[in-house]
Amino acid sequence: MLVLGDAHAATPARRQSLFAAYRAADADVALQAGDLMYYDLPIPTFFIGGNNEDFDVIEALRHGRIESSGVSNAILLHSTAETVHGLRVGGLSGNYAPTQFDKTRNQLYDDRRRHFVRDDVERAKRLDDVDVFIAHEAPHGLPVTEEYDVGCTYIDDILTALEPDLCIVGHHHEHAESEFGPTRVVSLAPAWESYYELDPNSLSLTRHETPSA
Repeated sequence: MLVLGDAHAATPARRQSLFAAYRAADADVALQAGDLMYYDLPIPTFFIGGNNEDFDVIEALRHGRIESSGVSNAILLHSTAETVHGLRVGGLSGNYAPTQFDKTRNQLYDDRRRHFVRDDVERAKRLDDVDVFIAHEAPHGLPVTEEYDVGCTYIDDILTALEPDLCIVGHHHEHAESEFGPTRVVSLAPAWESYYELDPNSLSLTRHETPSA
């Protein structure tokens, strides 16, 4: 199973790198941790919305409208879970903004649609039997390099409620690992640098260099 970090595939160069990772992995299904920005994909890809997306596409997927010719094999996880190769995979779309968190989703407009709200978090906490959880924000304790303190209390709350075996995190463009309670947490390198293979039986992640496009 292919696992990908941020792709930012709105530009030709980044899109070429994304497809190079797909070709190198030669997998039949993928998980992706947000900032995808291109949605016509070669294999079924279960992904979360990040803070950089085409938010019209994200909202269409959120509401089950996938008739666009530019969308193929893109399955959005938005406080939902799907069974993928025997694994229960859940995800929370969006990032945190304190000024938007207590709004309803239909109060978010334009780029503000990038954020998750309280109801999204509460629905995610009620998911059942999640093995792998995907988030764009990190829980506390993940040792990535940023100019601010990394860690979102609401991701902490979801992991505490669900206790997945593995949480994969986008956004930081850096490989890093930690533990949060019983959950192994992995921040993914961006897709233009690395792709990962996930063993659905052991949940081991193997990192590979993305070949030149």
